[in-house]
Amino acid sequence: MQVSRHRRQKIEQLRQAVSDNTDNSTDTSPDDLVSLRRQIDAVDDDLLRLINERAQCARRVGYLKSAQADQADGGGTQIYRPEREAEILRRVKALNKGPLSDAQVSFFFRELISTCLSLEAPIQVAYLGPPGSFSAEAAYKHFGHAARHAPMDSIDAIFREVETGRMQYAVVPLENSTEGAVGRSMDMLLATPLKICGEVLLRIHQNLLSRAEHLQAIETVYSHTQSLAQCHEWLNAHLPGVERVAVASNSLAAEMAAKDPRTAAIAGAAAARLFELDILADHIEDEANNSTRFIVLGTHDTQPTGQDKTSLIISTPHRAGSLIKALAAFSEVNISMTRLESRPAREMLWDYVFHVDIEGHRDDIRAKMALSLLEERAAFVKILGSYPLATS
Repeated sequence: MQVSRHRRQKIEQLRQAVSDNTDNSTDTSPDDLVSLRRQIDAVDDDLLRLINERAQCARRVGYLKSAQADQADGGGTQIYRPEREAEILRRVKALNKGPLSDAQVSFFFRELISTCLSLEAPIQVAYLGPPGSFSAEAAYKHFGHAARHAPMDSIDAIFREVETGRMQYAVVPLENSTEGAVGRSMDMLLATPLKICGEVLLRIHQNLLSRAEHLQAIETVYSHTQSLAQCHEWLNAHLPGVERVAVASNSLAAEMAAKDPRTAAIAGAAAARLFELDILADHIEDEANNSTRFIVLGTHDTQPTGQDKTSLIISTPHRAGSLIKALAAFSEVNISMTRLESRPAREMLWDYVFHVDIEGHRDDIRAKMALSLLEERAAFVKILGSYPLATS
């Protein structure tokens, strides 16, 4: 099999790193290296013991939860506790003194938590596929690799999998910092019984992937509609006149580009690895801070952590000032509203609902007061959920 340019670059980088280490090895005596390696082995031994000790503790927690559930109503056990995981990740990042970054520490502990939870039963997560998509990356970032991840072909299918109990959780895109809201996700939230129990913030780096040797050989670019829009100016500057075709997902675009060297896809680095494509240009998004916010949906409420967000949908009577009066419920008790977005209600022409995010948990005293006032002033209020703020 031919090695892709992307892989050749990675191999060359590894060779250079080995060469650099070899060049610098004269500064360290063989005895020092042996001593350092023995220290690493000793630390690894301690890590292995402590990791298994943690796993035993997690397993005992699972037994206690199961026993409590049996005594209560004989129902199932809720293994995943978003508030507890958020607390752990915040605590270890606060204690972190390096040299590992907070993001690296968070990744390590997320995978450790995921693996320990899988000793009871792997968490089942539906996301917008196919594999290699940004939604897949968000799902892995939040639930780790030990969870059972199931790609779905549409946002509707994701909701349906959790609503019917075939999957436990869903990860769906809600809004992008450049292109705004994902309309279908917002529409589904109005009707679903599912609750938001978490959020994921994912930095989006777009790349041009292809089997072509150079840009001039590309005749067609495939990608999701939002990704094409996020790279609009780059495409105008570097691939003017090249056909742009919107497809269901970036991963599907990469799969299509892998079949024809005259085509390219805009997608993430994971898709390049999955379909063995070269990265002809990286970070081609027009906005440097391009990010997407995903929400995690389940069937249960989440307890307060002290750093939470509450999402809701409201509608107001068709009277002058009714929306302002309803939203004033938050300012009257000094609660910050972090998001307000309108969306057609679909049940009646020119009738709208409003998606609102506020700081705090619905069980907080001030939030309770505000929501009570809101219930009196709005025609309709649906609380989608209270959940921990994304840790990174």
